[in-house]
Amino acid sequence: MRLEVVPVTPFQQNCSVLWCEATRRAAVVDPGGEIDRLLAVVAKHGLTLEKILITHAHLDHAGGTAELARRSAVPIEGPQQGDQFWIEQMPAQARMFGFPPSEAFVPDRWLQHGDRVTVGALEFEVLHCPGHTPGHVVFFQREAHYAIVGDVIFAGSIGRTDFPRGDHAQLLASIRERLFPLGDDITFLPGHGPESTFGEERRHNPFVADHLFARR
Repeated sequence: MRLEVVPVTPFQQNCSVLWCEATRRAAVVDPGGEIDRLLAVVAKHGLTLEKILITHAHLDHAGGTAELARRSAVPIEGPQQGDQFWIEQMPAQARMFGFPPSEAFVPDRWLQHGDRVTVGALEFEVLHCPGHTPGHVVFFQREAHYAIVGDVIFAGSIGRTDFPRGDHAQLLASIRERLFPLGDDITFLPGHGPESTFGEERRHNPFVADHLFARR
């Protein structure tokens, strides 16, 4: 698996172009905007864009989805259907935050916990990790020991839960019951900021570290 991170929008969201080296087929994960830049990365590496993958439907992660799907004629996979109300509010989100106009979209495939998605010969496991949004999913590539986690967890922090239908307890459960059991050696790309590992966050993240939970 190869991956290039392309920070997009004023929120500097970690959109990524990932691809299978064997087939040169690619996916764009969380195209929040700046579609010309994303397509330039696909062209630079000589890739064939196969699909769009969405972790969750906040504007900075999904605001450019409809445009990219239309321009590239590729399907959209994800998020889980609990985020449908966020997708429907995409135009209003763009107006609220002063972003370029954004369109709602209908995923070609809603994802569920335990599903698999493919990019070329690569297979990703889908983990439903609600809390930041109700339909948030994570994409885990087991052979590469790599996860794309959106806004569930960050290096030294966790996702916000003060948005509509956010749930702090549910977010913590998603992290500790679905992500940490994947293994301390798993590297993850968050929606913002640098990569980390689940082991580093389990030990030192001030919101989810083991020693903090042990006191409760």
